[in-house]
Amino acid sequence: MGFLKTTLKDAYLFEPKVFGDNRGFFMETYNGKVFEEAGLSFNFIQDNHAMSAEAGTLRGMHFQLEPYAQTKLVRVIKGAVYDVIVDLRAGSPTYGQWEGFILSEENKRQLLVPQGFAHGYCTLVKDTEFVYKVDNYYSPECDRGLAWDDPQLNIKWPISNPILSEKDTKQPLFKDLDCPFTYKGEE
Repeated sequence: MGFLKTTLKDAYLFEPKVFGDNRGFFMETYNGKVFEEAGLSFNFIQDNHAMSAEAGTLRGMHFQLEPYAQTKLVRVIKGAVYDVIVDLRAGSPTYGQWEGFILSEENKRQLLVPQGFAHGYCTLVKDTEFVYKVDNYYSPECDRGLAWDDPQLNIKWPISNPILSEKDTKQPLFKDLDCPFTYKGEE
């Protein structure tokens, strides 16, 4: 696996080694030892799978508060998404900044979304399937979000009129968040 730093502190893109031939391909999608050797150690405890029937479906920007904050390792197994993360950790050198990535079944890239980041994605094609590992369980009481179209963040989504859940139409602006996370710095 190849680890690529993003512009946001502590977030990484992973490019797995893919072995292909006329039969198809094989790849390790996660190997704890490889992550530990790169200085990244997580206890992933749950896998999630989402399918979006229509292109232009936007899910996000979501995060969970402590004590149920989640690190996510996300990837697309069918279709393609524009995946976005926002650093919500007060004191982080990249606090309030966002970055976007194309994740697809073709490029097989994965994104490590650290605790303290808001996360969302927009499907680029219909029938897109998105899977991810988390290191903490879902807690409805700690579930929070951020407006996908926040003018302060000015995220450059590939669409202007996405298909949204009712919940995602009512998320607060970045300036109205009581910063829920603190950057812990180098350890």
